[in-house]
Amino acid sequence: MNGTALTENEIIAWLREEDPQKLEVLFRKADLLRRQHVGEAVHLRGLVEISNICRRNCLYCGVRASRSNIKRYRLAAEEVLEGARLAADFGYGTVVIQGGEDFSLDAVFVAGIVREIKKLGLAVTLSLGERPEADWRLWREAGADRYLIRFETSNRSLFDVIHPRVGKKDSFGFDGRLGSLLTLRGMGYEIGSGVMIGIPGQSYRDLARDLILFQLLDLDMIGTGPFLAHPETPLGKAALALAAAPDAPLEEKWKLAADAGFDYPIPDDQVPSSNLMAFKVIALTRLLLPDSNIPSTTAIATNDAVHGRVTGLMSGANVVMPNLTPTKYRAMYEIYPNKSATFDSPEETHRKAIEQIREAGRTPGTGPGGRRGSPRGRF
Repeated sequence: MNGTALTENEIIAWLREEDPQKLEVLFRKADLLRRQHVGEAVHLRGLVEISNICRRNCLYCGVRASRSNIKRYRLAAEEVLEGARLAADFGYGTVVIQGGEDFSLDAVFVAGIVREIKKLGLAVTLSLGERPEADWRLWREAGADRYLIRFETSNRSLFDVIHPRVGKKDSFGFDGRLGSLLTLRGMGYEIGSGVMIGIPGQSYRDLARDLILFQLLDLDMIGTGPFLAHPETPLGKAALALAAAPDAPLEEKWKLAADAGFDYPIPDDQVPSSNLMAFKVIALTRLLLPDSNIPSTTAIATNDAVHGRVTGLMSGANVVMPNLTPTKYRAMYEIYPNKSATFDSPEETHRKAIEQIREAGRTPGTGPGGRRGSPRGRF
């Protein structure tokens, strides 16, 4: 790991920093560490969103189970493999299969897809939520290399509010989420997680502790991005109500959030959901975990389609994830509205990604692009 030693208060000071010259020092240091530890290559992970069906009812997510006015889908195996073949044709090293917590995605079905993708010489990252350990073990035996499962916030009380449980016997919770990551690592997966930046209720100390937890978990992959409000979710409604009353007294802000369906105190130092804050988090994450894989995420590109992804790469990121989901399904995978490249063809998505990598002065990576030093890492 060998990351920079930063205290909680030092991280908070950087998160609060607004001086452009001082921030430029931070970004340059992170970019230098990136160059020293993971090189100039930007690794491309072809994203295939396999299903927007989810049994969870997370307060921020546009595919939450209780949304009735959304068309649901689940890809056939051949549709997933079509995306994987495109990834191989484009020279990517990894396919990411992402979906809601859809238990109708049978474990054997997913394992069969993983085996077919491995025949193409690609690494496989899965992001399919909380599953029985037997499923994870089967997928690992089929050849899956990595598993991504975000915790979104290290504040336990906030976690519990935004992630309601499904029934009394549901083991889902903050400790369960961290336990899942450790279980997956014990199975031989590279593990990834991440948080949303600027969710209502998040203080600067919360965000600093998120970063420290990244380091404590020694994550192989860390995905972060600004919180983007979905207007048909409780957390999205709360965020929009708060944005409309930025100068309201704190108690009034609490009431606005509660009226929107988010009953949680809004701190007096609420973190903004801005790209600038996301770039600070990328840079600080690179300082804490210099050899981990850190993407310049779709959320950043959605906030700024022209410069967002490039600036993320120049702030310490070394991964981009072009969307290879069949175009007709992309608008249905509406975690938040107006996602970047929703209506682009796979070829256009690829072209833009390569242009942005070149604009950042970097080169497209080759091979699976695992974490150096990891048992699964292969550069």
